[in-house]
Amino acid sequence: MAPRRPRETETPEPDRIPGYAHPRETPRLVGHEAVLARAALAIRSGRPPQAWLIAGPPGIGKATLAYRIARYLLAYGASDKGAADLSVPSNEAASMQVAAGSHPGLLALRRSINQKTGKLMTVISVDEVRRLGGFFGMTSGAGGWRIAIVDTADDMNENAANALLKLLEEPPSRAGLMLLANAPGRLLPTIRSRCQRLDLRPLDDALVAAELARLVPQLSPAKRAAVARLAGGSIGLALQLAGGEGVMLAEEADKLIIAAAVPDVPALIGLGDRLARTTDGIDSFGTFLQQSLTGRIRTRAHDAAPHLDRWLDCLANIEASFQRTDALHLDPRTTVLSAAHSVAGAARRAGPL
Repeated sequence: MAPRRPRETETPEPDRIPGYAHPRETPRLVGHEAVLARAALAIRSGRPPQAWLIAGPPGIGKATLAYRIARYLLAYGASDKGAADLSVPSNEAASMQVAAGSHPGLLALRRSINQKTGKLMTVISVDEVRRLGGFFGMTSGAGGWRIAIVDTADDMNENAANALLKLLEEPPSRAGLMLLANAPGRLLPTIRSRCQRLDLRPLDDALVAAELARLVPQLSPAKRAAVARLAGGSIGLALQLAGGEGVMLAEEADKLIIAAAVPDVPALIGLGDRLARTTDGIDSFGTFLQQSLTGRIRTRAHDAAPHLDRWLDCLANIEASFQRTDALHLDPRTTVLSAAHSVAGAARRAGPL
């Protein structure tokens, strides 16, 4: 008997926000109507690309869009048999299987558990990407499609990226590959050139606040507005901020950037101590700091500001630093001070954000 194919839910889901539905369980897509219309036109006309690159900041709806596309293709194929907005009824077999993580025609690749350490890996390895070859080589039931989602493609190491590129050079038929990327510029140009790109933009604060009212009704209007402002157009980040010490951590991240020229070292050490005592504190703070930096860099890019490459280097250094802290259980105080040092250096060389 062939070994049982693992359910997708047996793999850790770094993008799951505790207490809320995972994107594969979420049929509702908020605020990306134009992008959805582009995808629907390609699919319903019978000419979908064999690879999509869905790009945008974390928590903005990339995975929700990917699973919406996957549900439609698994239910109706590249045809106009389904709804114009690619929605699929929740009681339809494909919807239920996708939500349960058990559809045989869907594979989600994400960072896996390191068998030696028992901890989540910091990259998507080449072994994970090689699973795509066997998956796309399988015969799909009833003439259906096979869909793979890489969440996120930013997490691939060099060997994994090269293995993916080889697959893109010889794409299988009746198969779709969706690459999610927070920072698509980090992907190989040859990968980007073989994908049709769908860019998701940050949502308006009012739209984020409206979703918070629906999902977290116990929040006061004033706190909803504050969370929406700090979230930078990301519903996922807003939901993280809405719970526990999220707002405080996001405000501390903003303070670190604003006070880059004259960092308050004792306050930063105190912040590191608080993060060490808070469950997932250093991880959450790192997320908020990177989100704030990304939003500010994006704003300066729209204004055609010079020297943004130095800020991008700073962002990459900070991301790597927080990943090391998580993987090696380093002292949060050292990580916070290192982040402040990186921000101060970038501000001196490139001007404040």
